[in-house]
Amino acid sequence: MKRNYDKFEAAINFNPTKRSQTMTIQDLNKRIEEGGLTVPLYQRGLSWNDDKAIALFNYQLFGKAPVAPISLNEIGTHDEVPQLNFISREQIDGENQGKLSVVDGQQRLTTNYKAYSNDSSFEKIALDLSQSKFRKRKKYDKNQVPVGILFNKDQKVLQDYVYKEWSSNDATELFPILIGIRAKILNYSYTIHIADNMTEDEQIEWFEVLNNAGSKVSLIELSLSKLKTHDFDIYSEFITPYKNMVKMYDFEELFTPFSSNVSYPIASLNPAIERLLKDGNHSKNYAPIPSDTKERQLLKLSKEDLNKISYLTLENLKKALDFITNNNLKEYANKMQYVMYLTGYYILANGIQENNLVDWVKDTKFENLSNGRRREVYMNLINNMF
Repeated sequence: MKRNYDKFEAAINFNPTKRSQTMTIQDLNKRIEEGGLTVPLYQRGLSWNDDKAIALFNYQLFGKAPVAPISLNEIGTHDEVPQLNFISREQIDGENQGKLSVVDGQQRLTTNYKAYSNDSSFEKIALDLSQSKFRKRKKYDKNQVPVGILFNKDQKVLQDYVYKEWSSNDATELFPILIGIRAKILNYSYTIHIADNMTEDEQIEWFEVLNNAGSKVSLIELSLSKLKTHDFDIYSEFITPYKNMVKMYDFEELFTPFSSNVSYPIASLNPAIERLLKDGNHSKNYAPIPSDTKERQLLKLSKEDLNKISYLTLENLKKALDFITNNNLKEYANKMQYVMYLTGYYILANGIQENNLVDWVKDTKFENLSNGRRREVYMNLINNMF
C-alpha cells in the first residue's frame, strides 16, 4: 500500500505551543490601550452580561485553578482579515502586521479592561466587603467598592476613594487589603497561545474549535460580521439597542440560551423585512423564530434598507414591551417569543386589536411546539385570527 508520510512529518516537526507565554492582566490591558490587541471582523460581538463579568472577577480572586488561556494570532503577511479596534470596535484602516489579533478570549479581556478603564457599563459591579465577593450594586453601599475604582489604571483613584468614604482609622486598616486584592488581579497571569500569520480560514477553524467545541461557528454571526464592510455595524446599530431596550423593561432573563443573544434580535427583523421589502406580504418561513433568520438576505441589503428595518423593529419592540407592561402581562409573557411575536404583530397586522391581544398572551403556550406549529401561531396572530 502506497503511503505518503510528508504531512505527518511536517506535523511532527512543528510545535505550535513553543510560542506560548504568560501575560498579566495589567500587561494585556496596556496592550489594549496602546492598540496592540485587535479583534478580527468575524468575531462575535460582545455578549457577556454583568453576571458573567462578576463570575470572572470572583474566580480570578478566589479560584483554585487558572482561567482558560487566551489565543492570539500575530498578523503577518496574511493581513487579509479586517481588524477592529478592541475598544471602539471600529474597523482599522491600513496594515495590521505585527499586531496580535484575538481569536479566543475577547469577553474575558474586555471584562478586565472595562474595570481597568472604569467603564460606565460596570458602575453597578463592586467588591462587597461585608459578603467578601464581587456582586451587583443595587444602591449605594459604603461596604461596596466599584470595580472601576478598585482596578483602575491609576492606583491613586482607589486611594482617594477609600480615604474619602471611610474614617482615617478605617481607611488605614482597609487600604492594604484592597491594594492586595488589586495587585493580585492586575498581576494575575493568563497563559497566552500565539499563532503566527494564520490565514482567515485557519483562524476561523481555530475559533470554531475553541469557542464551539469543534462545532461550526454560528452562520448568523459569521455572516453578520461581514456587514461591517458595508459600513453597517449591526451589533452597535441594532442588536445592542434591542437588548438594552429588553433589559430596560426587565425582560433580560428571557435571553436564554446564550446563542439567543444574536438569534432573537435577528429573527425579530423578519416582520420589518416583509413590511418594507415585500409590501407586507407574509411568507410562513418569515416567522420571528431563530430557525427563520435571514442573515443571507441581510447581507444583500443597502445600508439605507438596513437602517429602515432596524428602526422599524426597535420602534415596534417598544410598543410590544409597553403593551405587556401596561397590561400587567409579564407573568404570562415568560418567554421571548411573546415579545418577538407581538413586535411582529404591531408591524404587520391590519388593525390592532389590543383587547384580543391580552387574551392571546394569557392563552398562548409555546412549550413543546414544533417550528411548523410556531409559524402557524404567528400567522394566525398577524391576521387577527384569535
